[in-house]
Amino acid sequence: MRNKILTVDDSKTVRIIVRKTFKSYDCEILEAANGVEGLALAAKSMPDLILLDVTMPVMDGVEMLTKLKSDPQLKGIPVMMLTAEGGRDHVLKIAKIGVRDYIVKPFEEDVLVEKAGRIIDLKPLVDGPAKARSLTDPATILVVEDKPAIIQQIQEGLKHTPWKIVGAATQGEAIDYCSKTPPDLVIVSLSLPEESAFALFRLLRTNVKTKYTPVFGLVVKTETGTLQQAQTVGFTTVITKPIDCSDLESRIAKAMNLDTSTRYFGIEEGFFVFKMPENCTQAVLAEISTYLKPKLTEAVDAGHNRAIINVSALKTLHMGVIKQLVQAMQLCRDASVNYVLVGNAQLVSECKGFEETRTWSFFETMDEARASFGKAAPAAPALATA
Repeated sequence: MRNKILTVDDSKTVRIIVRKTFKSYDCEILEAANGVEGLALAAKSMPDLILLDVTMPVMDGVEMLTKLKSDPQLKGIPVMMLTAEGGRDHVLKIAKIGVRDYIVKPFEEDVLVEKAGRIIDLKPLVDGPAKARSLTDPATILVVEDKPAIIQQIQEGLKHTPWKIVGAATQGEAIDYCSKTPPDLVIVSLSLPEESAFALFRLLRTNVKTKYTPVFGLVVKTETGTLQQAQTVGFTTVITKPIDCSDLESRIAKAMNLDTSTRYFGIEEGFFVFKMPENCTQAVLAEISTYLKPKLTEAVDAGHNRAIINVSALKTLHMGVIKQLVQAMQLCRDASVNYVLVGNAQLVSECKGFEETRTWSFFETMDEARASFGKAAPAAPALATA
């Protein structure tokens, strides 16, 4: 639900600045030129935040604030006072009436957003339906770690991705970087001195620019107390050392809600291609299962009725893989899609050991598989129930 911000100020210029300041956020800005108008609009609209000038004609900010806080229906609305430099002491005196914060005019837009973000849940405005991000989209990941070798390890382990890995050795460096270029994800070593990792986490969560940024903790596996503390305070997840970069990549993709289907599915030279990776863990199989039917449907809808199931990278066959392949072949049959398999010698040998796969036949290369469609209709492997 959109936040409503009521700005009560006799200066039209200030009201325009306020409107401009929050134009990138999902907010409705209401305006009043004095306390009387402000009270009436507050009662009518029940804003989530009031930005209230101190000095105004007809009814000033102090009188409006007093009336607002004496009204049972309105007293819960948070108020931030806007004042000129000379009115700072005055605001502090009236703070006991009930203001959440104040800001001195002229103010910087970023400061107003930051202070407002501490009071209400400011969310960036999205124009139209959000485009799903995928593994091929660039992103920036900030690694806050005082051991350069760890940062280098992560950079090396993720160098095949389009992600930019930026290192920071201290909490201060991290805050400075985030204030200039908010990253897409932050990885923080929980071993930073004086619990600065947890202080940094709190700062990231109170800053409107990084409030929703995924934050990973990084800790040695045996530090169970620290690990539990990170989970308790709300870190997105905790990565243990030594780092498994493959697992880290998967967790980053999940935290950033990336479309990972390109790992397994694609259209190549007019064929719908389903590739199984080298290691098919349960997590990988679950991910494949999520995408399989939608991706096949999408391909058929786009006019593709030929599929190649490529399992040549697979190291070993097990029942999870067999069930997944049976499902893929059954979906192809149901959708009237012709399909063939591409495998390797070890896989062909292992298939003979399972009742479900004994009759499966494979092409050795993708070229052979593609060429088979130009001849007589390729023979699809016999399908047994897994």
